[in-house]
Amino acid sequence: MPSDDFLHEATARGFVNQCTDADGLTAALREGPVAGYIGFDCTADSLHVGSLVQIMLLRLMQRTGNKPVVLMGGGTTRIGDPSGKTESRKMLTDAQIADNMAGIRRCFTPFLKFGEGPSDAIMPDNNEWLGTLGYIPLLREVGVHFTVNRMLTFDSVQLRLAREQPLTFLEFNYMILQSYDFRELHRRYGVRLQMGGSDQWGNIVSGVDLVRRTDNALVFGLTTPLITTASGAKMGKTAKGAVWLAADRLPAFDYWQFWRNTEDADVGRFLKLFTDLPLAEIARLEALGGAEINEAKKILANEATTLLHGRAAAEAAAAAARSTFEEGTAAESLPLAPIPAAEVGEGVPAFRLFVLAGLAKTNGEARRLIRGGGARIDDAPVSDEGLMVAPDRLAEGVRLSAGKKLHRLARTA
Repeated sequence: MPSDDFLHEATARGFVNQCTDADGLTAALREGPVAGYIGFDCTADSLHVGSLVQIMLLRLMQRTGNKPVVLMGGGTTRIGDPSGKTESRKMLTDAQIADNMAGIRRCFTPFLKFGEGPSDAIMPDNNEWLGTLGYIPLLREVGVHFTVNRMLTFDSVQLRLAREQPLTFLEFNYMILQSYDFRELHRRYGVRLQMGGSDQWGNIVSGVDLVRRTDNALVFGLTTPLITTASGAKMGKTAKGAVWLAADRLPAFDYWQFWRNTEDADVGRFLKLFTDLPLAEIARLEALGGAEINEAKKILANEATTLLHGRAAAEAAAAAARSTFEEGTAAESLPLAPIPAAEVGEGVPAFRLFVLAGLAKTNGEARRLIRGGGARIDDAPVSDEGLMVAPDRLAEGVRLSAGKKLHRLARTA
């Protein structure tokens, strides 16, 4: 796929919200591969589905022959991005940032090819340059290009001010540092495109402007829309929390189930954003109605899970779901919840078993799950919180269900 197909394909798939200069970017793409970056601060040890639009956009860059740059925010994480936030982030230690960065790096491996080639991805850390900056030189060289008047108009600032919530001076500097990142990446790697979520528009425009003012260079910015489900829920959030991309935070089966449970109205849109399927095939699947839409959802689940966990894991998850939901049999391929032998003793109370299996965070939550009729053991409803599950049953393995979507095979470790 030629490099200038990037913007056309990104638009057709629903990735584009705003672009600083679509005609200019198209011309740059036609001249040859363009390097484009997205920054990721290291606030957790894994990304979740809420970041998947950005990851898939970088993947599309690479698929169209362009060069994706994944910028690790080792420096900016020390500041905290106020964009889209209603309160200040907790300050992290250097050790926490390093651990989080290592976890986030692993999230990109399934999606991008890293290397030294013209379209191979690279992953610099902005602490390489931000960590050595002198405050006074930064203010003299870069600060003169930013007016407080304009900075106060950005949504990230207006949100806090409108709600009379504190915006620290530390956070107020974030857009300057993000703009500095763009200039540094342009100078070091020839990056000409910065991408990000719609809440990053002000920061991105500031970076484009800084590069123009200081380097007399034409660079571009592009934002993606905020992705919500048809019912208005924020993408990547569920009743049980975030849908993590790290396998040790969320098993492949649960990841597959997340996509399988997509609302009917979202199937076509999500196939465009979160799979590599051709647009013509997506149009065919999007047109399915009635019960047939469930087949499209399974294809979405298979394709999305394959990208992250591999084809074998996706097929195992699909087989487990088929066995669990369609055939009504116990599935050995359900996510295994090893129960420590020390916890088993002469048996485990039902409420405690759901906590040990990771289907409830606390004993109280497990008790409420049982009282509400949402707990099952081997398909039998659990009504007694103190029901003892015998050691011999746990040695063989019992299937636990929390509601209709979360299942584990609990077995003595």
